[in-house]
Amino acid sequence: MNEIICPHCVKAFKVDEAGYADIVKQVRNSEFEQQLHERLELAEKDKRGAIELAKVESRQELQKAAAAKDIEIQELKANLEAREVAQQLAVSEAVRVVEKKHDALASQLQQTKQDYLSATALAEEKLSNNEVSQQLAITQAVSAVEKEREELRSGLKQAELEKQLAETSLKDKYETQIKDRDDAIERLRDMKARLSTKMVGETLEMHCETEFNRIRSTAFPRAYFEKDNDASTGSKGDYIFRDSDEAGTEIVSIMFEMKNESDTTATKKKNEDFLKELDKDRMEKDCEYAVLVSLLEPDSELYNSGIVDVFHRYPKMYVIRPQFFLPIITLLRNAAMKSLEYKTELALVKSQNVDITNFESDLEKFKSAFGKNYDLASRKFQQAIDEIDKSISHMQKTKEALLGTDRNLRLANDKAQDVTIKKLTRRNPTMADKFDELNDQGSLGID
Repeated sequence: MNEIICPHCVKAFKVDEAGYADIVKQVRNSEFEQQLHERLELAEKDKRGAIELAKVESRQELQKAAAAKDIEIQELKANLEAREVAQQLAVSEAVRVVEKKHDALASQLQQTKQDYLSATALAEEKLSNNEVSQQLAITQAVSAVEKEREELRSGLKQAELEKQLAETSLKDKYETQIKDRDDAIERLRDMKARLSTKMVGETLEMHCETEFNRIRSTAFPRAYFEKDNDASTGSKGDYIFRDSDEAGTEIVSIMFEMKNESDTTATKKKNEDFLKELDKDRMEKDCEYAVLVSLLEPDSELYNSGIVDVFHRYPKMYVIRPQFFLPIITLLRNAAMKSLEYKTELALVKSQNVDITNFESDLEKFKSAFGKNYDLASRKFQQAIDEIDKSISHMQKTKEALLGTDRNLRLANDKAQDVTIKKLTRRNPTMADKFDELNDQGSLGID
């Protein structure tokens, strides 16, 4: 018997071993459940803290990348403005050169006209002396002036044509530069929207596999990362990631689905369209997490902002851009590593509890079997006692019958010993006479 003091009334009462063991078991189970709940809460808090830290780091990296892209865009804008200024200066210089040529030609033409007028005046002066010579000189002068005029006109037209060609060439050149600038800005915007995802000549799956294999030997030496080729359940994911510790205990497992789409595709898919099937594949392949690596909805600020958890729709599921492929693996693995100690302790406590439970179960089985055998032996023993009691009762009856027979025989013997001829012939005169005769003859002695 064990004595227990009540914490409320401070009275002592005694319980047997079975009751005491039951109370101890209840207390131990309550403490165990409380400790287990506290440790699970701590593990969940650590996990949430790690996820928040990773989100903050991811946002910081994204902000740095966005700031770098903004700086690059500003540099391009500054270069473009400088080019526009240079273009304006070049156009102004070309116009100035052409205008200078035009002024020179105009000045030359004016000088030619003055020479013509001078020659005409000279010819008029000489006309009175020699009309024929004057007329010839006038004709030659006019021809020379006309020829020179035509040459000047031709030079002016050529200068204007060169000016137009120079303007056209400069315009085409700077329009090309402006177009290249616009294309560069558009590429930078697209690059910023996609967060500089590199897909040079390869598919999304090959990109992710290449990125993982690049750091597999250093970061994940014991990890399994292969394509999911098991379609026996009717569907399959793209890749399965599993990592374990040196003892072979699984740390984390992830089902990956990769989705890409061309810009010219007529029907645009959404990330939401693939989450249900991904969750089904995760459960069928017994993976802890599910991750959708997607380039769909490229203009969505939600998916472009970083790692997006969709726990409100499906448990333990994330949607990411390809550049977060390695960070999400590292994040989930590190979070799982932090809770691995708790898992190990929990497994140890569970195994100990299982051992105790098995011991108690074996003890209960032994007690049950022993009790069953005891009940059977007790029934057999009681049956044997009952049979003995029956035999004793039967023998007692036999004894009583024998004792009654003995008593009757003794009485009979007593009666037989008490029998005399006198008593026999007391009421029988005939026999009395016969016995008297015999007695007289001496053959019998009659009292």
